[in-house]
Amino acid sequence: MEVALPLWFEITSFVALVLILAFDLLIVFKRPHIPSPKESALWVSFYVALALIFALLMLLIGDAEHAGQFLAGWLTEYSLSIDNLFVFVIIMGRFAVPRKYQQEVLMVGIILALVFRGVFILLGAGLIASFSAIFYLFGAFLLWTAFNQAFGKHDDEGGEDTWFIRFARRHLKVSTQYEGNKLRTTVAGRRMFTPLIIVFLALGTTDLLFALDSIPAIFGITQSPFIVFTANVFALMGLRQLYFLLGHLLDKLVYLKYGIAFILAFIGVKLVFHAMHENELPFINNGEHIEWAPDISTWTSLIVIIGSMAVATIASLIKLRMSGTSISEAIHADDDEADSETPAVDGAQEDPRA
Repeated sequence: MEVALPLWFEITSFVALVLILAFDLLIVFKRPHIPSPKESALWVSFYVALALIFALLMLLIGDAEHAGQFLAGWLTEYSLSIDNLFVFVIIMGRFAVPRKYQQEVLMVGIILALVFRGVFILLGAGLIASFSAIFYLFGAFLLWTAFNQAFGKHDDEGGEDTWFIRFARRHLKVSTQYEGNKLRTTVAGRRMFTPLIIVFLALGTTDLLFALDSIPAIFGITQSPFIVFTANVFALMGLRQLYFLLGHLLDKLVYLKYGIAFILAFIGVKLVFHAMHENELPFINNGEHIEWAPDISTWTSLIVIIGSMAVATIASLIKLRMSGTSISEAIHADDDEADSETPAVDGAQEDPRA
């Protein structure tokens, strides 16, 4: 695809995004606190508005096709990031992270997600440039992921430690108590890690797995590395505030996983059609392009993505209301939790102070 966006716009965008992320990071570490629903809602609205303004700038500076690709990619990544957020909630609960330190933990998780997705974007762009048949593999992978998303044990995700976390538990000296936001502490004269190290490792492995899903998904919408990366950054912006805004409403959105699964399946089919249309594999149609394969437009993708998430969210809220639970009650389910507690973490080494 011919790039219609000028180089100065791409460079300026990267610089602006880095500055915004740095400012957000500075706020988190300078002022650790539990954001109120109003504060969280304002920040989420701010980041959503930024994404829409960015799409408008792409429309004015570039063209409608690039703006549409960004919107479709951003919404796809945003929906997958919300699914990622669901697992973050499970990890926070499983490792009993004190609520007032969850902002810092979430910010680390988001930075790790950006790093992993950046790496996969570079790898994906390289594979696409040198091996067009990769779209067959991307499509098949997304179809499998969609099936697993819809029919797998989604609610239990994060309930058991991965082999990597079990390995870390056995080989790292970890205390049983949190020490604020410190990674290292001294217990009876011995230097040990605090439980935060295990939390960060759990978030990192989760981010890695989600990057494997999200990058093929957005490459099914656009092959522009710039749009892929900016859509991912905007999708991750405000995710920390969204965590505190939605709270325990996330696990009440029971149909959300089906909406995400439908989006992944749709993009998977779109990737297979694209691969058929550009086919060069000698054992498929004698290496000739399959002309009858439909080319699904960006705007069709955008409508399907918005419609899928809207239907899944509305259906989930209707079911929640029919169960007799209000949205406010679901969001603030555990707000009574004592933030000053520093509970022991399951599986950590015994603390000599105990």
